[in-house]
Amino acid sequence: MTGQGSHFCRLCATTTLIAALAAPALPAVAGSQAYQPLAASVQASLQRAVSDRAAPRLVFASATDAEAWLTEMSRRLEKRMPDPQERQEFLTTVHYEATRAGLDPQLVLGVVQVESNFRKYAVSRAGARGFMQVMPFWVDVIGVGDHNLFHLRTNLRYGCVILRHYLDLEGGNLFRALGRYNGSLGSDEYPNLVLAAWRGSWSYRGSTI
Repeated sequence: MTGQGSHFCRLCATTTLIAALAAPALPAVAGSQAYQPLAASVQASLQRAVSDRAAPRLVFASATDAEAWLTEMSRRLEKRMPDPQERQEFLTTVHYEATRAGLDPQLVLGVVQVESNFRKYAVSRAGARGFMQVMPFWVDVIGVGDHNLFHLRTNLRYGCVILRHYLDLEGGNLFRALGRYNGSLGSDEYPNLVLAAWRGSWSYRGSTI
């Protein structure tokens, strides 16, 4: 974690959070996005990207494709997220935010698995928060003060926008973009874990759009 990143971090300690962190779960490999000054145009673009208020929805060519995807992903996620309503809301939001950012929803599911193992209130040692382990400094850089990174949609919105930003920064090189996202650029461990989760647990042969 960079000095700049720690400067912006503020830790949250509530009973709900402690209970969530104490719950049994498989290990996750969370890192920390490194703070880097952004060009004004890039910052403005990212600010617009996190400000959209449209309601999350599945973005498919047909209702049949949407139902097939949601049913299959819900089945795979059931052990990690037992509540059906919670699963549906989570998957619908993942699909909407990933598609909106021009990312494969299956990739985003792989990122969430590796970063937090689908724990909503996960907090890394570096202070990264939520499903996609977003560093709090991003709220200061591209968001507004009341953005709660433990909120489902806010966390997924930030995570997808940030990963898209890194993918653009790396000219479409996903491996390097994943390294930047995790704050481990130059190491192949994290990108390989995400790619393995994407292809091994979340690959989907049907239509995802």
